[in-house]
Amino acid sequence: MIFPSDSTIAPIVTRFAPSPTGRLHLGHAFSAIQAHDFSRHRGGRFLLRIEDIDPGRTREEHVAGIAEDLAWLGLGWDSDPIRQSARLPVYAAALDRLKADGLVYPCFCTRAEIAASASAPHGPAGALYPGTCRGLGAAARAARMAGEAHGWRIDMARAVAMAGPLTWHDQSAGTVVAMPAAQGDVVLARKDAPISYHLAVTVDDAAQGVTDIVRGVDLFEATHVHRLLQALLGLATPRYHHHPLLTGADGQRLAKRHGAPSLADMRAAGQAPGLLAAALREGRTPVGFGVVQA
Repeated sequence: MIFPSDSTIAPIVTRFAPSPTGRLHLGHAFSAIQAHDFSRHRGGRFLLRIEDIDPGRTREEHVAGIAEDLAWLGLGWDSDPIRQSARLPVYAAALDRLKADGLVYPCFCTRAEIAASASAPHGPAGALYPGTCRGLGAAARAARMAGEAHGWRIDMARAVAMAGPLTWHDQSAGTVVAMPAAQGDVVLARKDAPISYHLAVTVDDAAQGVTDIVRGVDLFEATHVHRLLQALLGLATPRYHHHPLLTGADGQRLAKRHGAPSLADMRAAGQAPGLLAAALREGRTPVGFGVVQA
C-alpha cells in the first residue's frame, strides 16, 4: 500500500510497536512497512518501540529478533528503541492520576469468574466485565487489597461522563465519534502485569510525539478507549490510519496462532528480502497470500 505524499502535514512521526513474545511474521512485516513508508514518504521519523510489559511471555531473544527481522526487510528507525519495561514509573503516575480522579477501581475477579457470570453483557470484543467489583465500598476494597491480588479497571460510565463527547479521525473512516462505553470497564493494570496495553500505548504515543498511528484494522475498536484516555490525561490525539490485514489463503488473519510463517523461517529458506518487501507494499506476498479488509 503506497500512501500519497502530503507536504502540508509535518513533521510526521510514526511507530512500530511489537511485543517480543515470538518472532515477527508476515502480518507484522506488512504493518511495519505501512508505518515506515507513511513516514518516510513525508520526510518524517519512524520509531521502534518494544512493548515488553508482559513478564510471563516476553523473551529477550525475541527483542533481538525484532531488530534483526526489520533490518533484513530494509527498514530503519530513528533513535534508539524504547522499552516499556523501563517506563513503569511513568505508567504508574498516569494510573495514579486516574485514581485521584476516582476513575478506576480495584478488581479481584478471575477470568473464570467473569466468564461464568450469566449477567455479563457483550460488546464488540465479546463478553464485557459485569461490574462485580465496581460497587464495593471503600472499607471492603481496602480489606481485600491488603491480601488479594487485584488489577485496576476504569469506571467507564464515570470516565465518559467526565470526558464528554469525543471524536477522532481515521484515514478511511473519516471523523469517528468515540464510543468507549461499548468496551466496558476495561483493565488498565493487570494482576500479572503492572500495566495494560491500553494505558501504556496511550502514554507512550504521546511521550514519543507520534503524530500518525498506522496499524491494523483489528485495533480500530481499541482506539475508542485510547481516545478517552487521551482526554482524561490531557494528551494529544494523533491521526489514525487503520490498514487492512494480511490474510492466508483460508481467509484467516496472519498470526502466530494461525501458523503464519516467521520472517526468520523465510530468511532461512532463502527468501530475498527485497522481493518480499516489494510484494508486501503491493498487498501480496510471493507465497500467495493476499490482503483483505477486515
